[in-house]
Amino acid sequence: MEGLLRYVLPAYLLIYFSTAFFWRSYKVWKTTGINPFVLSNTDSAHDFIGKVFKLFFALIVVVVLVYSVSGKLYQYLLPIAWLELPGIIIVGLILLLLSLVWTLLAQSQMGKSWRIGIDTKHKTELVRDGVFRFSRNPIFLGMMITLLGLFLIIPNALTLLILVLGVVLIQIQVRLEEEHLRMIHGELYLDYCRDVHRWL
Repeated sequence: MEGLLRYVLPAYLLIYFSTAFFWRSYKVWKTTGINPFVLSNTDSAHDFIGKVFKLFFALIVVVVLVYSVSGKLYQYLLPIAWLELPGIIIVGLILLLLSLVWTLLAQSQMGKSWRIGIDTKHKTELVRDGVFRFSRNPIFLGMMITLLGLFLIIPNALTLLILVLGVVLIQIQVRLEEEHLRMIHGELYLDYCRDVHRWL
């Protein structure tokens, strides 16, 4: 199984980034003329988190490439050997697949409202249908499940750090976005918050 994973994980990352980020962003841009990538280089808390996210995604790519390319180098990431069990790996693979499908579904249901970051220039529609009936932040929920799946497949010190750091970053980003949504949608968003939990 280990040999297969060396090909599966890089392929998964390629599919994940190309579909969940680039393709969806391209579709929104083509449909609306608006660039959905709204992170910039200011000194605000939002843009600082955006910069950390970029580093965070780079770490994910590095750990997967190291695992796939060199077993010797991978040992420097301090593998957690007692977690390297076939059953746990299968659970991790299932989580990766489910999180990808869930994320793509949520993005599709967001439609023109899809953004990477907080768009202060264009008012987006508040999406409450589809998976948004069960979670106010289904895409971020999907991302956390992806990180958990990655850790279960290749448990080591760096994937554990990525999991913990990812959850912290997402928790902060979600609160920044929720504050923005409260400002632009007012009582409508507060009603939504009363009806639907932040995660599930």
